[in-house]
Amino acid sequence: MKVRILWIEGKRANSPSFVSDLRKKDYQVEVVPTGSAALEHLIEFDPDLAVINAPSLRTTGKRICRDLRKKTVNFPIVLIVDESQPLPEETCANVVLKLPFTARKLLNRIGPLLPGNEERMLHVGHIRLEIDRKKVRCQGREARLTPRLTRLLQIFMQHPGEVIERGRLFREVWNTEYTGDTRTLDVHISWLREALEENPRQPAFLKTIRGVGYRLDA
Repeated sequence: MKVRILWIEGKRANSPSFVSDLRKKDYQVEVVPTGSAALEHLIEFDPDLAVINAPSLRTTGKRICRDLRKKTVNFPIVLIVDESQPLPEETCANVVLKLPFTARKLLNRIGPLLPGNEERMLHVGHIRLEIDRKKVRCQGREARLTPRLTRLLQIFMQHPGEVIERGRLFREVWNTEYTGDTRTLDVHISWLREALEENPRQPAFLKTIRGVGYRLDA
């Protein structure tokens, strides 16, 4: 799975956009011309990181950054500012880069913000799970998981669309054949829904199959 970068840049960029450099590194880059377009693409494109080329937009980029942050609390954001503009004292961006800089510097700065080893990442529909980091992203929302929740979600993501029986979940997650304490599983499912669903009370992804178990529809 390619890393997805949402690149926000106006048509009057006086500096290199670096988009071609990122694509050469096999990143999937979606370019949009405005902050409002970026917000519209958040759920559909579901990027791993956003870059705001503020000088090309004739703006400081603060408002766009703030609007993105409202939608995705832990979403990595890189803000590019003009060489004549002082570095902002307060910004919601994770990284601020002042022009001019090289493509190598950009790659070095965004690297730590991107997902880890793709061999340890599961991607099903809108859901992406970083197993080692115990972190899940779904439609712009991001959450940290406990080891047990990570294992539970991993099982569902390895069998999308398949009904997983409650007994199997107890065996594979809790290493027990005892299924008498159903509340333990119910609570963990509720926590997973809090991480995944826009409305946990009406889940779109993690469905209850009455009398049997649960199914991940992603």
